[in-house]
Amino acid sequence: MARSQQTFGKSEKEKKRLKKREDKRKKMEARKLDKEENGSTGIEFAYVDFNGNLVDTPPDPSQKVEIEAEDIVLGIPPKEDSDEDKFNPVRIGTVSFFDTSKGFGFIVDNANQEKYFCHVSGLIDEITEGNKVSFELEKGQRGMNAVKVKLEK
Repeated sequence: MARSQQTFGKSEKEKKRLKKREDKRKKMEARKLDKEENGSTGIEFAYVDFNGNLVDTPPDPSQKVEIEAEDIVLGIPPKEDSDEDKFNPVRIGTVSFFDTSKGFGFIVDNANQEKYFCHVSGLIDEITEGNKVSFELEKGQRGMNAVKVKLEK
């Protein structure tokens, strides 16, 4: 005699599928009975009020706002001169440490007293400890680095 091709896993999956189908049918019947007894419970019509919220009452026509098609801006609105903050990327600081043999050092920013790493590749003028310098910041691998470093007059 040949063995049955129905394995334990297959029969378990079939039982779960049939149980899920039966549960779904029971829920549908329960909703149908509840609707017949209590009437409709959901919102038959949904409206959007002037704030963009869904409500079951029509919006008040007195709060309607007329908008011209030309007033609608698609994309980023153009900047005005007054909106733009004047940002100066050049900072002033003092060299706290610089090792010429290794080619790196640190600069302390005068504005916020933060230390920034400085490499010899980012120098314009030769610097030593205690010099007053101007520099710009650039994002490096381990944080912000001072670049375009030159002596301040």
